[in-house]
Amino acid sequence: MTNNLKSIFILLAVLFMSSCGDSEKENSEEATTNSSDGGIQLSFAQFEGSDMELGKIKENSFPVSVETTGMIDVPPENKAMVSSFADGYVRETPLLIGDEVKKGQFLVSLENPDYVQMQQDYLDAMQQMNYLKSEYQRQKTLLEEKITSERNFLKSESEYKRNLAKYQALRKKLQMLNLNPETVENGNISSTIRIYAPISGSITEMKINNGMYVSAADEFMQIIDRDHLHIELNVFEKDVMKIKKGQDIRFSIPEANADTIEGKVHLVGTSINEEKRTVKVHGHFKDEKKKNSFATGMFVQAQIITDKKEEKALPTESIVSLEDTYYVLVLDKKTDSNYIFKRREVLPGDDFGDFTIIKNSSDFKQDDQFLTKGAFTLITE
Repeated sequence: MTNNLKSIFILLAVLFMSSCGDSEKENSEEATTNSSDGGIQLSFAQFEGSDMELGKIKENSFPVSVETTGMIDVPPENKAMVSSFADGYVRETPLLIGDEVKKGQFLVSLENPDYVQMQQDYLDAMQQMNYLKSEYQRQKTLLEEKITSERNFLKSESEYKRNLAKYQALRKKLQMLNLNPETVENGNISSTIRIYAPISGSITEMKINNGMYVSAADEFMQIIDRDHLHIELNVFEKDVMKIKKGQDIRFSIPEANADTIEGKVHLVGTSINEEKRTVKVHGHFKDEKKKNSFATGMFVQAQIITDKKEEKALPTESIVSLEDTYYVLVLDKKTDSNYIFKRREVLPGDDFGDFTIIKNSSDFKQDDQFLTKGAFTLITE
């Protein structure tokens, strides 16, 4: 009896598992299947559960654009190369590349015995000028009283004015070297000069170090003010007539960021680069906050939107590439419980936003419905 019960239980277990297997098989059969005529069959439950959508080919507006390249740049007044008006040895430079500086901030000090000689020459010219000025005024008075000759007066006038020019020139040189003439006149002579930032910005180049000798012609530091970053594009001569101020620009920086950034044409150049046959087009960012993440000199790929066109299109998501051929799913039949789709080849054109132009739209009927969402899995399986 015990053995019989065991046999019954085993038989029931086998039947139960077999029943489960049949159930899973039935559920599996509810999944996507290929119909006898080559279509892809999809149940209503699957369609709704996968958030799939149907749609038709519709006319959409697409931009007509000019393709161009360029770079992120700043206006000339926002870029400064720092140099000295005199030769000298670098005594102090507390800054590094990347440091932010304000206009008038100390950058570097230079030292040279020639600075001392220049201040001494200034003091000599100042003392000489006081004497010659007094003599000039005396000779002028004597001439008016006809006590001295005009020759003596002209000689004193010439010496005074020549020395005055020398004094003023030396004074101007001291001011250019950031040496205060009044301080020198009080006897405070310095062997160093200090150089200050001509603009606010960040240091992008540093070519000096302590003890290094620099000449007046050397550019030893660059400062760039990034507050006015813009897009500098090179448009070929054949496309220049299409470009107008105010047109939209869509650009990306392929080496740093694949996102598309929007801008506007601000200025169009009026001269052509004879070597490259291009014209400079100056553009501004639409969103000024986005420019803070970019650096000057970054390469830009851009499209300048010159016009728009109406074309028949489908959502880009509905088009699937398979072995270099593009397909969509067109609703062939709708039964009481299923959708049946057929795979059709399409020729995609330009895309904009979430839509792609269908070049062979005439191959389809006006009321054809397409699987606009969820087609990828069905086509590639």
